[in-house]
This record gives sequence, structure tokens and C-alpha cells, in this order.
Amino acid sequence: MSGGVDSSVAASLLVDAGHEVVGATMKLWGGPSDSGCCSAADVRDARRVCDHLGVDHHVFNFTDEFAAAVVDPYVADHAAGRTPNPCVECNRHLKFGALLERADRLGFAAVATGHHARVDRDPGSGRPRLLRGADAAKDQSYVLAALTAAELARVVLPIGRLTKPEVRALAERRGLATAAKPDSQDVCFVASRSPRAGQSAGRRAFLEARIDLHPGIALDAVTGEQVGEVPAIELVTVGQRRGLPGSGVARRFALAVDTVARTVVVGDAQDLLVSDVPLTGRTWVGEPLAAGTRCTVQVSAHGRPLPARSLDRGVRFDVPARRVAPGQLVACYVGDEVVGSGIAC
Repeated sequence: MSGGVDSSVAASLLVDAGHEVVGATMKLWGGPSDSGCCSAADVRDARRVCDHLGVDHHVFNFTDEFAAAVVDPYVADHAAGRTPNPCVECNRHLKFGALLERADRLGFAAVATGHHARVDRDPGSGRPRLLRGADAAKDQSYVLAALTAAELARVVLPIGRLTKPEVRALAERRGLATAAKPDSQDVCFVASRSPRAGQSAGRRAFLEARIDLHPGIALDAVTGEQVGEVPAIELVTVGQRRGLPGSGVARRFALAVDTVARTVVVGDAQDLLVSDVPLTGRTWVGEPLAAGTRCTVQVSAHGRPLPARSLDRGVRFDVPARRVAPGQLVACYVGDEVVGSGIAC
């Protein structure tokens, strides 16, 4: 239970259905944060909901595991010019890794969360399937796409068939303290420091306390000539436009980042388009898709699904699309079902 309305309603629905429920909040981050889901206030909100529902509440300390599996790789990826996705790794290693292991040791049958996604069983094989949530605007199947059948077999997602307004209405009717609580935003362990600073300023402060940030030069993709500079090469993301040197009225985008050479290749919007996305670290819920199989892919948490075909080592867009930043998860769907994922490289 994160202390938000979604996990609160998930717990409430399970209690109402007659299950034996225990609320568990994961203490993941011990440093400063103002982005939600890792704060003392969230723990208090989760405990208040559990008291209201008449169930026990526990706090499990996973700060060491979180640092090793999420924070350290986040820093290392930036140092190497990649763009990490810490929420995906938190789900993979903590919420559906360490917490599932703890639940097994304590004798619980399953772990339930408040994610907007659905888990059901294939009618033929009985294999667990991960599906998009009913609320397209809040669907969170993307950040769960790295899970496999082994994890999904022990996962319950009670609110996956509800819209966000329906979740809030249930919370209000049930008298839950989190009914009107805003959703958490951005990376939970990166503090923005001030309301006007924004997450990008918080990210810089977080990283420069842990690694050296270096200025870099911007090279034109066509001529190879230097067209300007960037203040910190480790903070540049492939696809980024803001903060890059321009060329008259033409907009420039980051096409490639090399932190060793301290260069970023820039080009126009057309240069940003690619047909193929190579993937590493691929996972599958069931059988891997054969090369050439039609699918749709999603390359960000709230990105538009793009028609594509599966390749042996990646995916190919039907129509060229913006290149995916190395380090980002690419989720593969057939219809509403997540069939697998990989990390762009």
C-alpha cells in the first residue's frame, strides 16, 4: 500500500470480498523526496486506511534492495548516456520481486496492488495474462510489462477493471482518507527542491551529488560540425529538444549521446525517425513472438501504441517513428495483452 487512493481501494475491495488481507507498505528510500510514494506521510495514510478497514498494517524496509536494484543503476545509466526507467525496475525487482519473496516466506497466497492493469488466465493453457486496464488514460500495464508468468501467477490487481473516477467514488463511499489524494508524480526518490524547480532540476541535483557531470559538444548529424555545447552530457536524453543548440529557426533533437567522447549528435525532426528498435534483456509472459508477428509497441508509460512487427532482436515500426532512448522499456502487445518487453539499446 503506497498511501494512495488506488491501493487503498484495492485493499477495500479485497476486504469486502472476504479475503484475509494485510496491508504492507514498502520503505524504499531514506533520502529527501517530495514526489510521493516514499514519504512518511504516505506511510501514515496507508496506516489510516488499514485502521479504517480493520486490517493489520506493516512497513517492510527494502532501502538496501532499492538502492542496489533501482537507484544505483539509475545513476550508472545516466553516466553511460542511457535514459533509465526506475519505475519499471522498481516493479520488476521490488514490488514483484522482494515483496513477493517476503509474502512467500510469511505464507501469503498473493500480492495485490493498486495498478491500473488486469491479470487473468488464458482459457486454454491457464497461463497468466497481463492486460491493459479499463481506464485507457490511467493504464499502467506498460510499467508491469517486464513481469513474467511466474510473477503474474501470484499477483492480484483489484482495480484493473475500474476507471479512475470509479476508484475515487468507491473511496469516498467507503470513507477512505485517501479519496481525494492527488496521484504521485515523477521519480519518487528525486526531489524537485522547490515548486518551480521542476523534476529536471531535481534530477541534476540528485546526479551531481553522485557522479561528475561534464559539459559536452553538439555535432550536426549531416556535416559532423560542432554547432554548440550542452552543459551536462549525462543529462541529455535521445529525442530531447529543450536545451539543445538551435540552427536559426530549425528545431534540433538529440539523436545519439556519447558520454565518453562527451558529444551529442543533433539533427532535425526527420533525422529523429527510425524504423527498427534493437532490444536487449527481452522478457516474455508466454511463448516468444516469432519474427514477423504483428504487434503494437509502447515506448513510454503514456505513449501512443504503435503498429509494428517483432524481430529476432527487436521490433520494426510499420511507419518510421521517433527513436527510443537507450535504456527505455519497449512493451509489446497483441491487442490489449502484454506479451513481452525489452530494453532499447
